[in-house]
Amino acid sequence: MLRHSYASELTRIFASKGTALIVSALTLTPATATVLFVIAVVAGYRYRGVWKTEGPAWKAWVYGTVAAGCLLALGFIPLEAR
Repeated sequence: MLRHSYASELTRIFASKGTALIVSALTLTPATATVLFVIAVVAGYRYRGVWKTEGPAWKAWVYGTVAAGCLLALGFIPLEAR
């Protein structure tokens, strides 16, 4: 079983090549990832409701942006290794 996180492995790889890469220690806990997923699902459902009823465009933008932001965070921020 691996004892180090993906971020620490990236830091080691780039530090050995002399490249100044700043890899933050930002990771998601499983609980935080679950909350983000639920927010993304609810925002996506609301987006679909606004789109179906041809509601105000600003609401669709808000719900769509929230859903997309949550899904991008889930996709690109690593989960913490235990």
